Formats: sequence, C-alpha cells, structure tokens
Amino acid sequence: MSLVLLSLAALCWGAVPQEPTIQCGSEAGPSPEWMVQHTLTPGDLRDLQVEPVKSRVATEDYSVLMNISWILRADASIRFLKATKICVTGKSNFQSYSCVRCNYTEAFQTQTRPSGGKWTFSYIGFPVELDTLYFIGAHNIPNANMNGDGPSLSVNFTSPGCLDHVMKYKKKCIEAGSLWDPNITACKKNEKMVEVNFTTSPLGNRYMALIQNNTVIGLSNVLENKLTRTSVVIPVTGESEGAVVQLTPYFHTCGSDCIRRRGIVVLCPHTGASSPPDNSRSVLGGWLPFLLPALLVATWVLAVGIYLTWRHERIKKTSFPTTALLSPIKVLVVYPSEICFHHTVCYFTKFLQNHCRSEVILEKWQKKKIAEMGPVQWLTTQKKAADKVIFLLSNNVNNVCDGTCGKSEGSPHENSQDLFPLAFNLFCSDLRSQNHLHKYMVVYFREADTKDDYDALHVCPKYCLMKDAAAFCTELLHVEQHVSVGKRWRACHNRCSAL
Repeated sequence: MSLVLLSLAALCWGAVPQEPTIQCGSEAGPSPEWMVQHTLTPGDLRDLQVEPVKSRVATEDYSVLMNISWILRADASIRFLKATKICVTGKSNFQSYSCVRCNYTEAFQTQTRPSGGKWTFSYIGFPVELDTLYFIGAHNIPNANMNGDGPSLSVNFTSPGCLDHVMKYKKKCIEAGSLWDPNITACKKNEKMVEVNFTTSPLGNRYMALIQNNTVIGLSNVLENKLTRTSVVIPVTGESEGAVVQLTPYFHTCGSDCIRRRGIVVLCPHTGASSPPDNSRSVLGGWLPFLLPALLVATWVLAVGIYLTWRHERIKKTSFPTTALLSPIKVLVVYPSEICFHHTVCYFTKFLQNHCRSEVILEKWQKKKIAEMGPVQWLTTQKKAADKVIFLLSNNVNNVCDGTCGKSEGSPHENSQDLFPLAFNLFCSDLRSQNHLHKYMVVYFREADTKDDYDALHVCPKYCLMKDAAAFCTELLHVEQHVSVGKRWRACHNRCSAL
C-alpha cells in the first residue's frame, strides 16, 4: 500500500511544472537572436530598479554590488521570452561598460506566478564605485527584428559617498575612517579651558581638534598611533558652551581629506568638594541653635513681604486697568478727479493720521506701484489689505482750489487716471455678494448729495466733516463691527446691477 502511495506522489510531483529561474553570465557583444528573423517577440519589461548591497568577499572584507531587479509584463508575449539582457554604463573619472545575459531555465506557461504575483527576478553583480553616475538598460530576448522598434527599459543610478550606510563598507571608505567611531565627548572646564576625549584609530597617527562657535575659538593637535582613549585640554578665547568640536583625522590613505567627526561642548560635571575639617564642624554646631530661629524669622518676614507686594499689585491692577496699545488702522482713500488734492485730500489725510490713528493708503503716493501692477490689480490688493475704504466726496470745486493748486503738483490735471470709478465698481461687486460692506464709508465736506452716477453709496455710513468728526473717528476705530447691510443691499441692488 505504501509503495502505491509513493508511486502516486512521484507521478503528481513530476506533473507539476517547474517555475522558471535565471542563469546569468557575461555577454559582451550583440545577442545571437538579433541576427535571426522572429515572427513573434516578447514585450518590454514592466519595471526596473537598482540599489547597492553589501556582499562579503572575505572574512573582514566587503564589496558593494548592484542589486538589479525587474518585473516581467503580464501579457501573452511572455510565452516567447527566453532571456533578459542587462547593460550598465558608468561615468566618473573614467567610463565603464559591461553586459550580462540572464537565461530563463523554463518556458513561461502563465502570465503570472501560480501564487498570483507578477514574475520578478533579480541579479546581484556589477561592482559599485563611489560617487559615480550609472545608466542601466535592459531588454528581453528574442530582440525585435532588424529595423524594428526594440522595446527596452532604462534607469539612472548615482552611487553615494562614504557616509552612506552601505557604501561605508567599501575598502576605500574604511581606510578613510567610515567605520571609525571616535565617540567624542567635550566639556567646558571653565571660561578658558575645554576638555575633549575621543578614541583614536590605528589607521593614522595625527588628529586635529577644532572648537568653533561662529568662529574658531580653540584648536589642538594630538599624536597617537594606536587604538586608545585620548584626552586633551584645549585653551579657548570665547564662550565655549554649545560650541562644535570638529575632529579631523590624518590617516595614511586619505591624508587631509579623511572623514571628519563632530561633537558638542557641554558643561563638565561638578566634582564633590572636600569635607571641611572637624574644627569647622564644631564651630558650625555651636552656632546652629542660634541660626535656625533667625532663619525661620527671616523666612517669615520674606513671605509676608512677598504677600503684601502681590496684594498691592493686584489692587493696583484692579483699580487702574491698563489699556493695550492698538496697532494703526489701514485706510484706503479714493476720491473723484475733480476734488482739489491739496485743499481737500491732503487735509483729510492729515486728519486721519493725527486724530484717528490711521495709516492712509493713497494712490497719489503709489504711482510707481500702480504703473507696475495696473490700476485694477493695485486697487484690488489695497482693498483687501485695508480695514476701511473711504469715498471722499465734495459737492463742487471752488475758485480757491482752481486758482491756488489747479496747475500745481497733485492737481486733477496731473492725474494719469481716475481710480474713483474703479473703486465704485469694486464696491458694487461687494454689494451684490454682501461681502466686505462693513469696510466702506462716505465722507464729505459740505451738505450735498452724491451724484446720480454714484447714488448706490447711500447704503454706506455718511459723515460730514468737521460736524461729525467725533462720530466718524468712533466708527473708524471699531473696524471689527460689521454693518448690517440687508436692507441697504435690497435698496440699491438695482442701481449697481445697471453699472
């Protein structure tokens, strides 16, 4: 019976197809399949990845090699796949080029592994040098026919330096001190001395300890040619606590270009003070009965004084609360072009700055920015930045303005453009969406209605200067108080919609 079961098991085992593996070897020239015409050829690879790995060559020697892994594309063309060829080109001080061909031991019967995963293979070879750029290309065999578009996949890989956790095992890095752990400790003994301790290496016989705190404040050279713990006291010329200790080794293979190590200076731990003589103890014991009551009385007086001071400060704070100094209010002032700049706008600006704690934004003072940004962008930006937007109005222009400043700098004739209509259009946009309307105010100097073109401004709070100066400043300083605009919006919606 057992013989029958063993026979059946052998038959079943023989019926299970073997999964393909790879056998890789060097192939310098073109593959033989490239010279043959193929009716069907496999597709390209799905993925190609490269990473350095550490490989032990001898008991105490390591080599860093490329671990190249690839994934086959899961399609029907996998049945024609025989091998994958990988070529690596390295560019550093000199250029290298080599190729390897990995043959598949079995023909592929399925597009994926029997377990359901994709077909994945890897090859470890191709030595990795320090700080070198590599181009890795791979393609499947049989190749595409001559004059055909051969599918291939390539990646770039730049090898790191000796500080990398894998590359540090290269022989050149080990000789430069990549595996050397000096275990630096440094402490400040006093204002002029720093003690540095570290472990030396048999790779060299000279070290330089440098202490830096923005500038070099101390240095010392250490001579030692064996593995041991070394201590050196370095004089310093500045504050050393928290400074950086840089330890530069001079090994035989790398000279002054070896890997440097760093540490931080901390305070040295205090050693216990020597015990006083017996006669001092006896004197202190004699005074102790008198010192304890005096100490208790002094502590009680101090506590009472602290309590009275705290109570006084509390009463003072309760009786006279301090007022925090508020930051200035940003105010954007817009005005029609017919208003005299000197007699109206300038006086109003001085009033805002001197009496209403305001930082004024005025287009006359920012002509260069307006030219760079454009009037619409400048006005939109300033409106967002301002706490209040004030429309400054006047019923007409008097003869004094015309005669005095009509042709001077800042007159209406000098204005390159009138920003008042643009500001009014932005106001109407906010009126439609009921946003930011609490920002807007109207100020005029005479009892006069706004023009028909701007009668939508009736929804804004109005103030006549100087009659309403106190109310105006109060409203301006309460910038966080939002104005209720429901009724005003319905009253003027049609007027702004027509603009």
